[in-house]
Amino acid sequence: MSILVVGSVALDTISTPYGKVERALGGSATYFSAAARFFAPVRLVGVVGEDFPEEHVRFLNEHEIDTSGLVRTAGETFHWIGEYGHELGDARTIDTKLGVFAEFRPEVPEHFRDSEVVFLANIDPELQLDVLRQVRNPQIVALDTMNFWIEGKLEALRRVLSEVDVLLINETEAQMLSGERGLIAAARKVCAMGPSTLVIKRGAHGALLIIDDELFCSPAFLLDEVHDPTGAGDTFAGGFVGYLARAGSLNSRTARQAVVAGSVMASFNVQSFSLERLGALEQGEVLRRLEEFGRLTAYEPLALD
Repeated sequence: MSILVVGSVALDTISTPYGKVERALGGSATYFSAAARFFAPVRLVGVVGEDFPEEHVRFLNEHEIDTSGLVRTAGETFHWIGEYGHELGDARTIDTKLGVFAEFRPEVPEHFRDSEVVFLANIDPELQLDVLRQVRNPQIVALDTMNFWIEGKLEALRRVLSEVDVLLINETEAQMLSGERGLIAAARKVCAMGPSTLVIKRGAHGALLIIDDELFCSPAFLLDEVHDPTGAGDTFAGGFVGYLARAGSLNSRTARQAVVAGSVMASFNVQSFSLERLGALEQGEVLRRLEEFGRLTAYEPLALD
C-alpha cells in the first residue's frame, strides 16, 4: 500500500548537550517519510520557501520519497529553533518562524489521491479535513495533532477525529483532549470520539495502544545515549503507519506489531541530529533491531502452581 503524508517540511536549528546543528532538515512530514519508507512507498505533500536547499530535496528523492507534492514558493521555509537540557525532555522553543508554512493550503496531486493509506501530520485540523475531501477512499487514515489545536480548534479537531481510523498523540495531549487524568480512562474517552485505534506516545516510557477496547503496552527500545529527540514522535508514526501499510490491514495483531516498528524507528532517529541516522540506515539494521526488540521483551508465561 502507498502512503500519502501531508505536513511540515522545515529547517531546524537545534542545541543539545551533544552538539548543535543549524538549519538542518526537519519537519513532521520529513521525519515521518524517512521512517515510513522502510515499509512502503511514501508520497509527500508540503511546502518550502526559496531558501530551502536543493540538497534536501535530493536527499528525499534519493531515499525513494515521492516529492512531486512538495511545492516551492516565494518566501522563507518554516524554521524552528530549539534547545534541550541534560535530561533531554521537552524542548525549549527559542523561536518559530512559520514562513511559507503559515499560508500552507495542501493540494494533493491527482496521482496521489488514490493512496491507500493517509497520514495527516500535525497541521490545522481544518486543513486535515480538506485533505480528506481530496483523497479517494483510503483504507487507513491516521492523524497526529498537538495541544495548540486541542486548545484553539477543538470543534474542527472533533470533526476530523470522527473520520479517521488511528490517532497518535502523547500522554499530555490525551489528557487534554479527554479531560481525564487517568491514562486508560483518557484513552477510552478519546476512542469514543471516532478513531478505532489510539496510540499514546510516552517517550522514554514507551507507548500505549488501544484498539477496539483492547489494550497493549510496549516499552521504548533501550539505548546507551540519546543525542537529539527532535522528530522522535514523527518517526514513531512513520514506523507505525508504515508497518500497517506493509501489512495491508489494521487489526489487533498488526497494530501491536506496528507499535514495535514505531519504537524501533524512533530509536534510530534519536541517535543523531536531524535525519543523519535515518539517512544512513539500511534495511538490515532495521530487521536486526526488530529482532533484538523481540528478545528484550520476550518471556515465558509464569507458572504459579
